[in-house]
Amino acid sequence: MSVSAAKGLAVDDTLPQSVAHNNSPPILNLYTFVPSVNVGKYQDIESALQLDRCRARGIEFSRRSTGGGTVIMGPDIVALGLGISVDYPGLKKGVGGVFESLSLVLIRALEKLGVQAYFQPKNDLEVGGKKIAGLSAASEEGKSLLFHTSLLVDFDIALMTDIMNTPLIKIRDKGYNCFSQRMTTVRQELGQDVTVSKAMGAVQEAFEEEFNIRFKEDTPDAWEEKTIQRFIEERYTNPEWIFSHKHPRARMGIGQLKSKGGLLEIYLSLSGGSIENVLITGDFFSTSADIHRLENALKWTSARKESIEKNLSSVWREDMIYGLDVSTLTSAILKAKENQVRL
Repeated sequence: MSVSAAKGLAVDDTLPQSVAHNNSPPILNLYTFVPSVNVGKYQDIESALQLDRCRARGIEFSRRSTGGGTVIMGPDIVALGLGISVDYPGLKKGVGGVFESLSLVLIRALEKLGVQAYFQPKNDLEVGGKKIAGLSAASEEGKSLLFHTSLLVDFDIALMTDIMNTPLIKIRDKGYNCFSQRMTTVRQELGQDVTVSKAMGAVQEAFEEEFNIRFKEDTPDAWEEKTIQRFIEERYTNPEWIFSHKHPRARMGIGQLKSKGGLLEIYLSLSGGSIENVLITGDFFSTSADIHRLENALKWTSARKESIEKNLSSVWREDMIYGLDVSTLTSAILKAKENQVRL
């Protein structure tokens, strides 16, 4: 049975918590959503989606706790949540290593179904240049990691184009005029009606083979049920969570840049020659703590390129924003500065 957006996301958020605090081994959650859409943690949901159309069509919407872009979910898409320690044997280090390790599992699963896929950085599995699965991850709880996947057994392209707002810069960068040229599904590749349960079975088998383990079916214990309910209440039915990361609506310059780490959107206001406020958003992968650290390093610094780079470098470390470097982030900030000056 497909679950609501709130329940599915709350269960997944509980997985790394249980690994970190409930003495749990790695937990794999395979399920499907009711028709729904969720945006990445650092996106503005009102800019990413046409919410009036979502409501009119009965499409649930929410914000997940992992980074990345907007994801359409439904009964014909395998949703995968994995809670695991970053030190688990066989898992490569860093965000890039996690994506590489776990993408190999999903490639193996697709091979079992008869589909030849490959990993396309930063976070897609592709078949012949078309996306068949999206990957996302977050490490907000010590060394415990939440890994997310949406595997397209089938997909409603018309729904996606009706409810999404896709930045023109992203369309130009990817070189496609419509989503159907950019996405594929298991059923489309094989030309047959593969069931979602068969796809889930292939994913589980691939995990077990890759890590030489065996999963056992289980249900949440009392601690996990309490944590799931807390996430439902505090996040996934809470407008303050769903509508957080709002883009400022006025008096801030906007710098938009497509990078290897994702689409960057920087909002910036100046006071004289100094940065008064800065907001770093987009469909990248990072943690809230790291984004706040970067924003705080920039406040009230000179808006000159040299000062921006110096302050970012003072707190920067590898994979602070996955796939990004100080120079690229600086370029996006300078774009926002230029637009602020024109206001």
